[in-house]
Amino acid sequence: MEIMRNFRYLITCLLLMMAIIVSAQTTNIRTQHKVEKSETIFGIAKKYGVTIEDLINVNPEMKKQGYELKRGDTLNIPYPKSKDSQATNTPASTNQPAPQPQQQAKPQTTTSTQPTTTTVFGRKNVKVGVMLPLHDNDGDGRRMVEYYRGLLLGVDRVKKDGITVEMQAWNVPIDADITNTLKEQGAADCDIIFGPLYTKMVKPLADFCAKNNTMMVIPFSISGNDVENYSNIFQVYQSPEDFDQQTIKNFIQWFNNYHVVIIDCEDENSGKGGFTSKLRAQLDNYAIKYSLTSLKTNEKSFAKAFSLSQQNVVILNTEHSPSLNTTLAKLNVLTQKNADIAVSLFGYKEWLMYTKVYLDYYYKYDVYIPTYFYYNENSADTKWVERNYRNWFEKDMNAEALPRFALTGFDHACFFIGGFSQFGSGFNGGKGQMTYKPVQTPLRFRSAGKGHKNVNFMFVHYKPDRTIESVNY
Repeated sequence: MEIMRNFRYLITCLLLMMAIIVSAQTTNIRTQHKVEKSETIFGIAKKYGVTIEDLINVNPEMKKQGYELKRGDTLNIPYPKSKDSQATNTPASTNQPAPQPQQQAKPQTTTSTQPTTTTVFGRKNVKVGVMLPLHDNDGDGRRMVEYYRGLLLGVDRVKKDGITVEMQAWNVPIDADITNTLKEQGAADCDIIFGPLYTKMVKPLADFCAKNNTMMVIPFSISGNDVENYSNIFQVYQSPEDFDQQTIKNFIQWFNNYHVVIIDCEDENSGKGGFTSKLRAQLDNYAIKYSLTSLKTNEKSFAKAFSLSQQNVVILNTEHSPSLNTTLAKLNVLTQKNADIAVSLFGYKEWLMYTKVYLDYYYKYDVYIPTYFYYNENSADTKWVERNYRNWFEKDMNAEALPRFALTGFDHACFFIGGFSQFGSGFNGGKGQMTYKPVQTPLRFRSAGKGHKNVNFMFVHYKPDRTIESVNY
């Protein structure tokens, strides 16, 4: 009997020990933290020496739609992982280090307006490389750091669609030898590389990507035409010449029943005179009537340039605001004295920077602005990304930049990673492969020689009913 009791006691102890072992293996909660005023998820993770991703994993409510950190919340705090397991794909530093892992964005919420992608074929696991100047030495570096942070926000976004992303970044400043970067571990394994920023680095990176069957995304302005020689290059940047050509083509289609009025602003510092000259040539080619006038002409002569029977569309040969001020003043006088004259105003993408000052006039004069981006601060999607950027990096995006670099990075990550995941090497970024609703920077690619050029184009239309629409081509 005593033997049986001892046996049962031994079994109970063993079971208890097993339960303790299992519990130790399955729980990773070290302590709990009560959220104080103004604390952020980024700051809390940093305080306890854990990654943001680990913090989220032990607080599942963070993954719910609409989650926001509030004062008084209690968070589980995980044990920090060992140095080996905490190591992430940090960049190979050439001058200054790229943003460290704790700076990487992990947005917590999605809204119903955020698009989704569906993996049909292709790859659910995507390896991404970033080869850009990621430092704080100059404007190039600071802008690219913000772009990189936007990429990180986008990476987290696509993970919610079931895509696993491994991301590695390298700081590649203007004086770097990119061939040395390409020898770094992990470079040859990338499915997509975003970069470079500098033209001299395009060809060596393109050769490397061609050899390793890697999609190469050139996100910003470069010179040269390497895109035509490499099938794996996606060139986002549109040259001014290409954009002018698109603008004129779409202007002819949209305004062919309007009476065109071209105003000479005598602005020697503007380059838009070349645009209006090319536009006039195409108007002549399509037999579309137009009138020429000047800001210096008197009120009577100015009025004669306008049609009483057709809708007029007015174009200036400058993008600068002083001439826009004078034009608006003259249009105010014209329309007050001639109620039968209907006016639309055709602008330039630079006018998007003046929106807060001229918004009422944009509505009044039915303004159309040709552009390849649109920053809508009132959009729920824009607010979502900006809020998450602020939460994770404890600062706002650069408000002076238009388009916003972080929003550009976010759109690029969602577009290219989502597209590659769905279509694999068959992804061409064309109209039939639109898997993503952009926040600020739409993309659409067309074949250019062997490679792919972004040809996205839109009119942002400020309508007299005080609504805004984007007319996409």
